[in-house]
Amino acid sequence: MTRETDDNPQTLDVLCMGNAIVDILARVDDAFLDTHERVKGAMTLVDEDTSRRLYDAMPPAVERSGGSAANTAAGVAMLGGRAGFIGKVRDDQLGTVFRHDITAVGVDYRTESASAGEATATSMILVTPDAQRTMNTYLGACANIGPEDVGEDQVASAAITYIEGYLWDRPRMKEAVLRGIDIAHANGRRIALTLSDSFCVDRFRAEFRDLIDTKVEILFANEAEICSLYEVDDFEAAAGQALAHADIAAVTRSGKGSVVLANGTRIDIPAHPATVEDTTGAGDLYAAGFLYGLTAGHDLETCGRIASMAAAEVISHLGARPEADMKAALKQLLAR
Repeated sequence: MTRETDDNPQTLDVLCMGNAIVDILARVDDAFLDTHERVKGAMTLVDEDTSRRLYDAMPPAVERSGGSAANTAAGVAMLGGRAGFIGKVRDDQLGTVFRHDITAVGVDYRTESASAGEATATSMILVTPDAQRTMNTYLGACANIGPEDVGEDQVASAAITYIEGYLWDRPRMKEAVLRGIDIAHANGRRIALTLSDSFCVDRFRAEFRDLIDTKVEILFANEAEICSLYEVDDFEAAAGQALAHADIAAVTRSGKGSVVLANGTRIDIPAHPATVEDTTGAGDLYAAGFLYGLTAGHDLETCGRIASMAAAEVISHLGARPEADMKAALKQLLAR
């Protein structure tokens, strides 16, 4: 439970930690993926040369600020919550774009830009006609985040610190995560974790399971990720494991909606109606809606409904940030 004192007043609802990335999105066909040997629907880390080759081969693209946790922070702010973000950019053109975009929607972003070294991170997102997105991510400057970038005051002020699983990929990034967790728990705050990607789960399964058992109060995953986490093929078996190990687990199932698991109970949330154009950011905005609802004092079913609505908005257009008036959409949803 949150323990608020004069020394650590809650000024943020959700603080998100993750990779600060500029998304470059383009529509392609399956043949493009085959030609460039991309794994459909996966996030693959690439070097700068591979990123540049993909960019040169891509059709006309749209550039937008992204990154999983950054999208979640933006979603919380656009719903009316108080959101913050920790993530590293370079002091280059794309870094300036990223900083402008995330602060323009009201996110508290304090991380200093790197003045030397690798460029701001990019993700070449290839969207196929079935709305699946294949991400090719050059981490660049964002991989250089370390514990010194995690401000004690900012973490202590957040009711929930939300961490993307991708940060487990490099030792200093992991150190930053662990510092954030320690500060949050020392101040009576909660930790949320998103598993990010089934390939990420494959790399760090044992560590993620330990985190969920010992340090994480709220877990986000999709169906493939939760099955990978518990090494089962059946969703119901995975859900049973999550129910036993996580305080709260919110698991998305695409068109089947989502499932919220907590306190020995299961709540099935129907998918919110949507015309699917691009699934980029669906899980990020689901987490944003759920965390907004939780910090606003709503029950878990309402949190799931808000989450489903937010995810439906972002999949209805190209790009991972909402385009609609989310406060108005939330008001309409809650009036039903």
